[in-house]
Amino acid sequence: MKLEAHPNSLFARLLRSPWWVSAAVALVTFALARLLLSKFDQPGLYAFFVALPFAVIATWVGAKQLRAPSPAKLAARLEALRAMDWPAFATAVEDAYLRDGYKVTRLDGAQADFEVEKAGRRALLACRRWKASRVGVEPLKALAAEAKARDVVDCAWLAAGELSETARAYAVAERIRLIEGSGLAIAVPAA
Repeated sequence: MKLEAHPNSLFARLLRSPWWVSAAVALVTFALARLLLSKFDQPGLYAFFVALPFAVIATWVGAKQLRAPSPAKLAARLEALRAMDWPAFATAVEDAYLRDGYKVTRLDGAQADFEVEKAGRRALLACRRWKASRVGVEPLKALAAEAKARDVVDCAWLAAGELSETARAYAVAERIRLIEGSGLAIAVPAA
């Protein structure tokens, strides 16, 4: 069973925030706990343990943000992906998923381009229209239909361009993961 925090919980919000927000919460928590626990023998030690989870989150998020590529580097990667032809892009996608430990199968259908599998979970990837500047809902409907035909629960749409609002709403309703823009540049680093 995979444990997940509620997306609006304090810890989930702190994990999405800059590192200094968690550090500030840790400092405020330490100060308040030290003040409230001043009647005990070692209020600083108890306050330290109360603030420790927030300090750990600040460290985790800070390390993650240090390793993250800069916006300029992401833009350059995205441009490099847009400049690729289909065979090179397909190979880059395949290599990225293989590096992450997936078993990758190329598909010949127009609805999905890859079937990936890891730990018994299969997913379909559609990325043939990654260069399109704007994508409508029809290709997403075709991907969802292909997933139902193959009895696959997870789907992902990879795109360097934008999706229409209708397509975005459909993806949310059908639980199709959207890997686009900077997310695509991170998921599929250009060679």
